[in-house]
Amino acid sequence: MNDVVSEKNLVKPQHPQQERGLLRFITAGSVDDGKSTLIGRLLFDSKGIFADQLDAMSRAKHKRTVGDTIDLSLLTDGLEAEREQGITIDVAYRYFATPKRKFIIADTPGHEQYTRNMVTGASTADAVIILVDVSKVKLGDDGSVELLTQTKRHSTIAHLLQIEHVIVAVNKMDLVNYDQTVYDRIVAAYMDFAKQLGLRDIHAIPLSALAGDNVVVAGDKMPWNKGPTLITLLESLSVYDECHDEPFRFPVQLVARHNGHEANDFRGYMGRIEAGKVSKGDKLTVQPSGQSATVKEILVLEGSLESAVVGQSVTLLLEEHLDISRGDMLASVERAPTLLKTLSADLCWLSEDALDLRRKYWIKHTTKQTSARVTKVDTLLDINTQDRRPADTLKLNDIARVSLTVQQPIAADSYEAVRATGAFILIDEVTHQTVAAGMIRFD
Repeated sequence: MNDVVSEKNLVKPQHPQQERGLLRFITAGSVDDGKSTLIGRLLFDSKGIFADQLDAMSRAKHKRTVGDTIDLSLLTDGLEAEREQGITIDVAYRYFATPKRKFIIADTPGHEQYTRNMVTGASTADAVIILVDVSKVKLGDDGSVELLTQTKRHSTIAHLLQIEHVIVAVNKMDLVNYDQTVYDRIVAAYMDFAKQLGLRDIHAIPLSALAGDNVVVAGDKMPWNKGPTLITLLESLSVYDECHDEPFRFPVQLVARHNGHEANDFRGYMGRIEAGKVSKGDKLTVQPSGQSATVKEILVLEGSLESAVVGQSVTLLLEEHLDISRGDMLASVERAPTLLKTLSADLCWLSEDALDLRRKYWIKHTTKQTSARVTKVDTLLDINTQDRRPADTLKLNDIARVSLTVQQPIAADSYEAVRATGAFILIDEVTHQTVAAGMIRFD
């Protein structure tokens, strides 16, 4: 089983897109699986910690290590409440670089009540490290292996959010004397669960974050492991720039007018290109009105452009005088988004107040906000078995396929096709708290 990460896994595929030098990844798992310690170890062993940070950690009053050993978890547990309780509460982002790649890490909480924080961190991630604590996994004498619910929950969320790379880090191998048999059984159980989910690009790796084994340096404790260290694996993952060949999507954030002291009637539509590319002279459609438009000019702070691509924030000037406002979308004519008044979506419920099918919520989709109602919970997902069953409501951390109706039509794509226009959040009309995150499905 130690060949799960083989050389063929590390070979970068031929791809017409340009590889990105920056990798965004998150750590996920259950409580005290060692997520913060792992990130601290990565930063420490890759020389990504400054001397003053080391000094502050060594003098920290809430350190949880014996003697003069540095508590590396304190590097990401920045809140006082986190240090006092020894848990991670909020998402902590850290940046570091090696000679081969730059990284942005999101350390996410393990507690079930903070699953919403994990969803936030995962929404922009290219890869996820699912930590599995060998000391918590139940290994039966009959060969059975029982993974923790949070391991399954976070893997399910990673699948729903379509995170490209999944790394299963079997941590605290020092507690089982680096036993290969224990590692093999845990990885086999996870692979079975991943097959149920439909996860594909999975890399398994044994390590000890506290001792530093197989994180940056392989060491000699696990000679049976023929795979790369964690940092080598992270450096080898292929991540590509956003695709310019997707259909053009430009949600309007703001309509810019001149200052009133000029004769020309300047009217520009400002926003971020969420998918595809645009050039001067392109024919576009305005959603939801269906009007036709022609790109006259593309402006940025430095001046005018001939074309612009996904990720750029620009101001578009049109040949036509049209009624366009915030929340409208400029899109490709050939592959226009679908106008939806009713939609089906996978919903992660993030509120402590249960879903009330009688209530209205605000739906925030790209730059558009309108009233919405969840009309039906089609199927509630059982995290442990992956079975689906009918339900009347959703509670904190529930995941379900639901049906919604919206007051004003939204121009959307399926989440699989275009992430930005296939995602939305639901907001409580009274408290203005985000209560759910959704992914639009067309199947």
